[in-house]
Amino acid sequence: MTYGGYPDQQNSQGAPTPPPPGFGPPVPVPAPGQQGYGQPQPAYGPPHPQGPYGAPPQPGYGPQPGYGMPQGPPQPQPLAPGGPGGPEFVAHDRQNSVIVDATGVALEVQGHTLEFPWSGIGTVHFAPAPFGTVLMVAVALPGGMLYECRIAARRKPQLQQWLGALGPVVQYYLANRPPAQ
Repeated sequence: MTYGGYPDQQNSQGAPTPPPPGFGPPVPVPAPGQQGYGQPQPAYGPPHPQGPYGAPPQPGYGPQPGYGMPQGPPQPQPLAPGGPGGPEFVAHDRQNSVIVDATGVALEVQGHTLEFPWSGIGTVHFAPAPFGTVLMVAVALPGGMLYECRIAARRKPQLQQWLGALGPVVQYYLANRPPAQ
């Protein structure tokens, strides 16, 4: 058996040495024949009393409706001028994907997802790769950071379809995005 890629070392009695120390304090291990870590502790202290003289609390405590509490469920707010019904673009391959919709641009690169709201995007670049059938999409932030995703199309017609559909969607949201905060 190895620890950290190094073969086990044996001490003078022939028993293997313990693994090298890790980060943090050592974990206490009970000796053979002893019980765990002592008496179990109560989870969060004693229970709270039910009310005066053991009666359940009377209803009506807490904030009353009409005193700063909204009535009914909150109403959804549109995320972009086009609302949730605006145009969308989705392209993906086995490892990467790009989604452009009213909330912003989402890039997924090998299982890592990056989501950018329209108010935080400087611009979006896209182009075909010089060779092959790869769509390159890059999100540039106002601070100068650039995030790129490459999606492999199965065939050139699919890449051409992606390029034709992505342009108008990006232009729609960049032109109608909310002001930067």
